[in-house]
Amino acid sequence: MKKYFSLVLFAHSVFALPFAMIGFFLGVTTTENPFSWYKLILVLLCMVFARNSAMAFNRYLDRNIDAKNPRTKMRDIPAGKVSANEALTFVIINCLLFAITTYFINPLCFYLSPVALFVVLFYSYTKRFTALCHLVLGLGLALAPIGAYIAVTGHFALVPVLYSLTVLFWVSGFDIIYALQDEEFDREEKLHSIPSALGIKNALNVSVLLHILSAACVILPVFFSSFSWVYYVGIVFFCSMLVYQHLLVKPNDISKVNRAFQTLNGYASVVFAICFLIDAYLRHK
Repeated sequence: MKKYFSLVLFAHSVFALPFAMIGFFLGVTTTENPFSWYKLILVLLCMVFARNSAMAFNRYLDRNIDAKNPRTKMRDIPAGKVSANEALTFVIINCLLFAITTYFINPLCFYLSPVALFVVLFYSYTKRFTALCHLVLGLGLALAPIGAYIAVTGHFALVPVLYSLTVLFWVSGFDIIYALQDEEFDREEKLHSIPSALGIKNALNVSVLLHILSAACVILPVFFSSFSWVYYVGIVFFCSMLVYQHLLVKPNDISKVNRAFQTLNGYASVVFAICFLIDAYLRHK
């Protein structure tokens, strides 16, 4: 079990999971649907199974590419820790568990489960033909808040879509920053990314634009729902982390990419979600 789960980086779960909790409790606090531990556990299981499927499939599909890249050659499959067939089996099992779990949530979640799986798995192919692969990754993680909201309510709504757009632009922007490390390798291997297509400076400009859009989407819910001051603290912190990572990573110095990618973005999502949940508690206690 430890061998299989080495395929999945738990630290990366802090990007989408907090926003899934936002979507879940948005459904509880803004509709007549009551809180349910049963549904919360099912949502958490869906997050685990979808994340396992996506990361393990990415490792499986990119195994030969990872073996060539000095930065990734020690990942599990090229390093021989996990075989390609074992990784693929792990993907299939988690996809089945994801679909089965959605069946016990509500019909809409179950009917949409193949769509969700397609998006999160399809991302791994996109670097082979489009520089917009970062947006596809963002779309995969953006399913978390709207998916959790649907799990509670059984229908779509505008505000959770705004949080999904927040995640879409935020993740796409920081994935561009992360891809700066492989700019030369991607170009040599004819892999597609915004850094390899536009160069480091222009790629960072695109990342800034996406993060401006993310900041706008995290602010827009205040025009459709009432929030306390705690939520505004969350907005300020989230946007501050967006700004700070662009101060850390410069066209002539990308040495702090990992700090910007994982540490700052992890803080951004967790703290923002905590502020949202505290705000929801204060307004509905």
